[in-house]
Amino acid sequence: MPANLISTTIDDGLLRGHLDLEATARGLLPHRLPAAARRRIPDARLASAEAQPSGVRLVFRTAATVIELETLPTKRAYAGLPPLPDGVYDLVVDGRLVARTTVPGGNVETVVDMVTQEAERTEGPSGIARFADLPAGEKHVEIWLPHNEITELVALRVDAPVVPAGRRERVWLHHGSSISHGSGATHPTGTWPAIAAASGGVDLVNLGFGGSALLDPFVARAIRDTPADLISLKSGINLTNMDVMRLRAFVPAVHGFLDTVRDGHPTTPLLLVSPILCPIQEDTPGPVMPVPSATGLRFEATGDPAEVPAGRLTLSVIRDALERIVADRSGQDPHLHLLDGRALYGADDYARLPLPDELHPDAATHALIGARFGELAFGAGGAFAS
Repeated sequence: MPANLISTTIDDGLLRGHLDLEATARGLLPHRLPAAARRRIPDARLASAEAQPSGVRLVFRTAATVIELETLPTKRAYAGLPPLPDGVYDLVVDGRLVARTTVPGGNVETVVDMVTQEAERTEGPSGIARFADLPAGEKHVEIWLPHNEITELVALRVDAPVVPAGRRERVWLHHGSSISHGSGATHPTGTWPAIAAASGGVDLVNLGFGGSALLDPFVARAIRDTPADLISLKSGINLTNMDVMRLRAFVPAVHGFLDTVRDGHPTTPLLLVSPILCPIQEDTPGPVMPVPSATGLRFEATGDPAEVPAGRLTLSVIRDALERIVADRSGQDPHLHLLDGRALYGADDYARLPLPDELHPDAATHALIGARFGELAFGAGGAFAS
């Protein structure tokens, strides 16, 4: 460590976007679900996803010109496929993205079975995300952690004192699937929820979990118990691509999820968002399976459309059901709103910006979805308009 750098304690006062901090042998691990919810997690997929700090960032004021954040990453790899890029750390100064960096090394979890998510773990060293030559004078600093890489926080070192920054007036809590988590985005402030939060001037709590937006009751309880001024729930696509329930179970499950959230947030603006366009699942049920291709992997739906009348879920079925659910509840819940996900990404957008693997958007599409959500939710007449 350079002699002029000061070690600064990392604690809840410097962190945003997390629901829990776990003390580890090396430092602190931010979690996006509380301990009570984590004890209910049934699989490795969600356990990994909630520990990936999408939307989690350090926020403080300082006159520092050099900042070092030592972390221990846990990277994800897939047997037989090329290595994934290292997770990106974004440095935002006074509201402007000024630098990005990565931390090489760390632990590696290699998924050997795409269906079960069985993985083999290799231990590795910590590393340093370093930002230097920052402008002199006091400034508002945010370090956004990698949205797709488990990140233990080991140490923060700076060349000037650090003080916690004040919070924005409104907190927006969002829950969704891998698209909300940030799959396909190239850096943490490039995920669509981060882009939308910036446009709305709100503090983001992102509970987007890759492959795991499955109406889990413990997630509903976590949302119920988390302070928030605005809440959005993006539901549907994981239910179809994992083929986990039928229409008979889906409708009461959504009602139950909303009932639990309303137990803690009875009058908070609550926006239910249906799935964006995904042609492979519009009228074909899941499960969705990975298929090798020249570019790595693509996905295809493998269910039988003839079984839809018997209750198999497709995205079209889910959108119709969500519309009926909101209509049923609106008389007793005037603060509940619905946004058709195709207004964020629809048929014309797919023709221009197709989903590269037929399931997840790329960076340009994240930017499009984030800008549109900002306009439709936070703009004039939107559910979150101030």
